[in-house]
Amino acid sequence: MAGATVDAPMDAQGEPIPEKYQVGAEELANLAAKVTEHLKLRTLPIGMKRFQSQEEFEAVRGLRRPPAGRFHTTCQLVTQARIAGFTIGIGPENVRPAGNCGGVIGIDMPDEDTLSGKSMDGVWFENREAAKGHQDTMPRATYDNGAWLGNVVSPLRSGRLDPPDIVLFYATPGQMILFVNGLQWKRYRRYDMSITGESACADSWGRALATNDTSISVPCFAERRYGGVADDEMLIAMPPHEFARGVEGLAGLSKVGLRYPIMPYGPQADPSEGMSVSYG
Repeated sequence: MAGATVDAPMDAQGEPIPEKYQVGAEELANLAAKVTEHLKLRTLPIGMKRFQSQEEFEAVRGLRRPPAGRFHTTCQLVTQARIAGFTIGIGPENVRPAGNCGGVIGIDMPDEDTLSGKSMDGVWFENREAAKGHQDTMPRATYDNGAWLGNVVSPLRSGRLDPPDIVLFYATPGQMILFVNGLQWKRYRRYDMSITGESACADSWGRALATNDTSISVPCFAERRYGGVADDEMLIAMPPHEFARGVEGLAGLSKVGLRYPIMPYGPQADPSEGMSVSYG
């Protein structure tokens, strides 16, 4: 592939990642400003990184920790990063114990009541079989026998994760599809969504951490109730090289007039003039 070095890291499809997409904290801060400008995002693009070393975890500049004895959902802490601009350290002691919040990001193992479906039986699901099927098929980052002790979320503009494991931002459906168009601008590939249902963070940061690939989700009831996700927001999570590719594509699309906000043509107008330019 053009621009890729002989020893380039590989993407989730087994292709070498071009050097220009191998971006660090400084480049990601610039890209965050560009994607915000292109898409008029309401909240900050953020990074997420897992740590195995306590020393490296605590050395992250500007790190905040939730007060001892308080348990949060992961989506609450993600929201503090994307709205308030905080750099938040998340350990297993900061999320509800033995549940999916820690399990999805690989810093804790869900307990038997969770994995068996007992906790959701009769609430989210009519029967135990459906509840267990939900748990069995849920994407989760690897636990690796407790090797991962913490996770940090931080706005890309701060440059405090160099680099993050994944990049995330929330967007409306119109903003999201234009970003996907940007991902496809130079190198086409089909992007698929997975829908776990409740616990949809598994479809965004859980799946992206597990696969090192782009993951798009419809945030769930809990993300909206506890994490403050707006009714019209979707979430995308991806490795940094995909983020760089998508922002490059947005710039290319903008040059030919394909920009956000998407100007409506009107349902009763003859679309010939506009479609002849955009579709041939």
